[in-house]
This record gives sequence, structure tokens and C-alpha cells, in this order.
Amino acid sequence: MRWLRIMLLSMTTAMAAHGSVTKTAFGIAPDGTAVELYTLKSEGMEASITTFGARVVSIKTPDRDGKIADVVLGYSALDGYVADKSTYFGAIVGRYGNRIAFGKFSLDGHQYQIPTNNGANSLHGGTVGFDRMVWQARAIADGVEMTLVSKDGDQGYPGTLTVHVRYTVHHGALRIDYSSSTDKGTVINLTNHSYFNLSGDAKNTILDEVVMIPADQYTPVDSGQIPTGALASVEGTPFDFRKPTVIGTRIHDDNEQLRIGGGYDHNWVLRGKNGEVKTAGRVYDPVSGRVLTVTTTEPGVQFYTGNSLNGTQYGKAQESHSKNTGLCLETQHFPDSPNHPAFPSTELKPGEVRHSTTTFTFSTHAK
Repeated sequence: MRWLRIMLLSMTTAMAAHGSVTKTAFGIAPDGTAVELYTLKSEGMEASITTFGARVVSIKTPDRDGKIADVVLGYSALDGYVADKSTYFGAIVGRYGNRIAFGKFSLDGHQYQIPTNNGANSLHGGTVGFDRMVWQARAIADGVEMTLVSKDGDQGYPGTLTVHVRYTVHHGALRIDYSSSTDKGTVINLTNHSYFNLSGDAKNTILDEVVMIPADQYTPVDSGQIPTGALASVEGTPFDFRKPTVIGTRIHDDNEQLRIGGGYDHNWVLRGKNGEVKTAGRVYDPVSGRVLTVTTTEPGVQFYTGNSLNGTQYGKAQESHSKNTGLCLETQHFPDSPNHPAFPSTELKPGEVRHSTTTFTFSTHAK
């Protein structure tokens, strides 16, 4: 009987190690498509993902005292996401996340023009990016797989692109696996645009949170926030986060790059080879004790401090989403890579499958 008790205990432990996945209705998109919400539960966390933009709606994790709170900005209902066309809260952005100069790039001897929606430049895929689309979803072990087919010519991009994004939860971590293929040469740069506030209260700013980014270089930008092509050293600049640094310490420094971004809104060049798992950043909130560690196979990360949040959007508890109330760590290829041959390539060819993984792991730190 002892072996039976051991076996039953092992089975119980194994079952407890796996999370649960539930699906509920989340409203109707403007085109009449039903939108769903998938809630993923695992020990130490709960994440909700909607098919509208394949976006993260909430991530609930405990603080050092065990109090559960939501640590991402967003809305409690679909209407908020439909009306908000500027923040990209929680969304998968694409076909090309971040900026492309003047909405132009050349590929295989052809020049392509995509919509400009950020001054003279294209941002996050154009006027109707992946964040505005309803993805197809299916429950998988510990998570959900979102699928989107972007037809040839969508927003001016070449090739019919098929994208699969898998969200899974396990042991306090939310993992995102991206997989993309095309029938014609194209460019692609997918990322998740979640805004984190580890205090668990979106009325607080993130300026007192402590950030570490293990990068020796970043890509400075021109006045339109397009990379100049240089890889600049972070040494002696406000962009040096190689040691844990309070965000607010240098965000208001007299620095041209900070003035251009209105704060931090830049791409850091991560150490290690493209395709290898590496740390992209770590965030610590001293009050709650929450820690977020981001790892990725991507070559860069865009650290953004919510500089454009202006208090006109209201969140899940009707809190005002004001400037600096959320931060993003968008793992990615570099902005405007199609126009910078020296940057890691974002070209995807027929017969290839582009894979990428990013993991957001939550923990706590004692006082």
C-alpha cells in the first residue's frame, strides 16, 4: 500500500504542476466577430489573454506578503481596447513592431510603401496592425495558441504570412513562443506590448522601480525616433542600466536622446547571439517586493517608460493611465532594420520558419 500512496502522491503533484485554461466571451469586435478571453492559471500567477490583438489583458501575481494584484495596464472590457488606438496595451504588434522610416523598405529588388501612422514613419505595422485583428485561438496544455493569417498586400507588406503565438504559464512565468512562415519574401518583427506596473496599483508611477538591462550598447535615434544606424556605448550615459538603477534617477537628465523620446523609448543591444536565450531585463518594485525577469532569444529590447500616456485612458479600476504609470520591455529585432543592412536581418523567406521565445518570470524579494 505504501507504493500506492507514493504513486498517488506523485500523480497529485504532477497534476498540481500543470495549470488550468478557461475560455469566456469577451464581447463583439466592430466587424461582428466574437472575441474570446482565455484565463491561464498556474501556481504563483494567473494571466488572461484575449483574441482581440492576441493581447495580455491581465497578469495577477502575489507581492512579498502574498497579496495578489494585477501588474499590467489595460481595460476590463473589450470596448476599452477597441477605442484605444494609441497605447497598444498588451498586444502582439506587427507585422513589423516598432518603426520603419517613412514607411518604406526594399526587398528582392522591389520597394514597398506601408502606411505612415507615426509622423512620417510607420509604427507597429501600420494603421491596421495585428493589434486591431481578431486572432483564432485554441486551448493547449497550460495555455492558448493564437493564430493569424495576414494576406499578401496587408498594409502594403508582401507575402501571405501565417503567425502562431503561444502563451503558456508555469511556475510564476508567462512564456510567449512566436512562429511565423510566409509564401513570399517579407519582413517581420513581432513583440508583445504589455505595460508593467509591479506595484499592482496603476495610479502609481514606475519611476521608483529599479531596472537592470544587461546591454553595453543601444541604438540612438534621430528626431523622428528612427535609429541613426550607430551602436552607441551606454557608458557614462543615462542609458547605462548594467547595474540596477532606479528609473527616475536619470530620466529627466539634460540629454538629447531623452528629450527626443520624452523619457526612455529606445532599443538596447543585448549581449549574446541572436537566437540564444539571454536576459533582456529585470525590474524590482521595492514597495511590493515584486520582481520581473525577462529572458528572450531576440537580439534587442525596447525599454519604454510610458511617456505618451496622458491620463485620457481609464483602466480596470477607472484609474487614469497617466505618464510613467507603466513600463514596457519589448523584446525585438532592432527598429527600422530593413533599412539598416548592418542590423540583424528581419527578412523572412518562403520555406523558412521564424521562431522566437520570450519569458516573463515573476518572483518576490524580501525587504
